[in-house]
Amino acid sequence: MNYNEMQKQLKCRLNNDHRYVHSLSVSNTAVKLAKRFHISEEKAKVAGLLHDCAREIPTGSLIDEAKKHHIKIYTIDEYQPILLHAPLGAAIAHEKYGITDSEILSAIALHTIGKTEMTDLDKIIYLADMVEPHRDYDGIDEFRSFMAVNDLNTIMIAAFDKSISFIIAKKQMIHPQTILARNFLLEQQKKYGK
Repeated sequence: MNYNEMQKQLKCRLNNDHRYVHSLSVSNTAVKLAKRFHISEEKAKVAGLLHDCAREIPTGSLIDEAKKHHIKIYTIDEYQPILLHAPLGAAIAHEKYGITDSEILSAIALHTIGKTEMTDLDKIIYLADMVEPHRDYDGIDEFRSFMAVNDLNTIMIAAFDKSISFIIAKKQMIHPQTILARNFLLEQQKKYGK
């Protein structure tokens, strides 16, 4: 299936113009970031497009769908099942869109919580989802400016900080993988100065 075919199928499956426009915007933003950080633009384009392909599934059905796909369910997922749309999205990208590239599938699976040792493509999709042009939240312009002048790992630490602060403000649980991912990047910076 080529990109245009994926686009058409996604538009039909999502059944939500806002979510579809967001997906296109994440795809475009991911391509720009890929170009800047010398990563495959084609992989970024596809991963960005399909990152939310599981959002067609009602939140109340995500746990059952995740179980059917043998996706690990953490305690936090039982309280916030929406987090499962990312790993479930990777499964759907494989099943319904024919994606077999493990890097693309990983980037889709990790775009909400991250993990230790993320690839650059994983990081780019996480960031593209966070800053695509239709996103509007307090501090986004400053964060976009920060992104323009910093390296990828420094940007990711700041992105995790923003995500964690947002989650704390909403009095929700923080996924342990997010904390581990942030700590891993901080450790890398201390060890290697980058």
